[in-house]
Amino acid sequence: MFKKVKPQYSISWIEKISEIPKPVWDELAIPLKTPFLEWEWLNNIEKSGSATPRTGWQPCHLTIWRDKQLIGAAPLYIKGHSYGEFVFDHQWADLSHRLGISYYPKLLGMTPFTPAVGYRFLISPNEDEAEITQLMVAAIDHFCDQNELSGCHFLFVDPDWKPMIENYAFSSWLHHSYIWSNPNFNSFDDYLKVFNANQRRNIKRERKSVDKADLTIKVLSGEEIPHHLFPLIHRFYSNTCEKFYWGSKYLTRKFFEQLYPHYSHRVVLAAAYTDYDDQKPVGLSFCIRKGDNLYGRYWGAFEEYDCLHFEACYYKPIEWAIEQKIAMFDPGAGGRHKRRRGFPATPNYSLHRFYDQKMGQILRHYIPEINKMEQEEIDAINQDLPFNKREINLKDL
Repeated sequence: MFKKVKPQYSISWIEKISEIPKPVWDELAIPLKTPFLEWEWLNNIEKSGSATPRTGWQPCHLTIWRDKQLIGAAPLYIKGHSYGEFVFDHQWADLSHRLGISYYPKLLGMTPFTPAVGYRFLISPNEDEAEITQLMVAAIDHFCDQNELSGCHFLFVDPDWKPMIENYAFSSWLHHSYIWSNPNFNSFDDYLKVFNANQRRNIKRERKSVDKADLTIKVLSGEEIPHHLFPLIHRFYSNTCEKFYWGSKYLTRKFFEQLYPHYSHRVVLAAAYTDYDDQKPVGLSFCIRKGDNLYGRYWGAFEEYDCLHFEACYYKPIEWAIEQKIAMFDPGAGGRHKRRRGFPATPNYSLHRFYDQKMGQILRHYIPEINKMEQEEIDAINQDLPFNKREINLKDL
C-alpha cells in the first residue's frame, strides 16, 4: 500500500527484500563501497531463515519511489532484543527499564550480524540527497510513532553519511574496530618492516609453526572456489561458535549454501590443507571482497594447530591483499590480539535517537563523556602497538 507524500514521491514499507527486484535494488547498492547492502547478501540473510521475525529480526524496509522508479531505500528491522548487533546497548536498555520506559521494540538500521562499517540510506545519485534523506527520516519518525517503537538506531554507519543524519537530532556513539590499511606495500616483507624486532620474530615464528605442521594455506576467490566448500563454511562457523561464542550462531547452513553461485564472486577463502588431503580443508577463514576492501567474517578449524588462526585469518589474507592491491582489511569483530598483527584501533560510529523525552535528554547529556572515554581507550591501544616508529607513522596506516 502506497501513501502519497507529494505528487512525485511515494513511500512503501516492505516486509522482505525479495519484494524488490534485484536489479532495481542493486542500482542503488552496487555503487556503494560496502558489499553488505547489496540485494543478494540481504536477501540471503532473510531467505535462509537467519534474520526473520522468529529470530527477533522483523524486516521492515523503507523504500521511496518516484512513480515506479526506486530512488531511496533503507534496510531496517524491528528488534525485540539486541543480539547480533555488536553494538552493546544493554546499559541503555537497563536504564530504560529502571526508569519504567519500554526499550523494546526498537527500529534498527544495519546489515544483520555484520559489524562492518558502511550502513547508510541508499539514494539515487540523480536525486537531491538532502531532500530524500529528510523525507526518509520523517517517514521513520512517523512509523516509529504509529508502531510505538522506542527509538531508531543506525549501526556501523558510513562516516561520510554520519554528518547528514546528525542534523536530525541523532546522537553519535563512538566505538572502535581493528582495521589494517595498506600504505602501498609491495610484499609481505614490507608489512613486517612496520613492526619492532621482537614482533617481527614473533610473526615469523607463528608462520613457521603452521609450516612445521605440514599445512598448506590456499587463498581461493570467486570462481576458484569449488561448490562443495560453501556448505563446509557453515560447519567451521558452527564449530567456532560452539567453542567460543555460545549463543551467537546466527546464520543458518542455508545461508552459506546460498552464497553459491550468485554471490560467490565476492567470496574469498583462506583454506588450510594437510599434505595427505588437498580436497577437504582442516581450517578455513571466510572473507568478502568488494573493490579494494576486504572483510573477514568467520573462521573455524576441525583440529587444533598452533597459530593456524593467525595464519588463516591475518597473515595469509594480508599477503593476498598486498598482491591484490587491497587498501583496507577489516578482519571482523572483537579480539585485542589483532592489534599485535598490525590492526590499529580505528573509530566507528553508531547513531541513536530515543523518542522518549527523558531517555533522549540522558543520551544527549552523557554521550559526549562516553565518547571521550572511548577515544581515550583508542589512543591508549594505539600507543601500545608493536610498531617500529622509525619505519612508519600510524597515520599512514
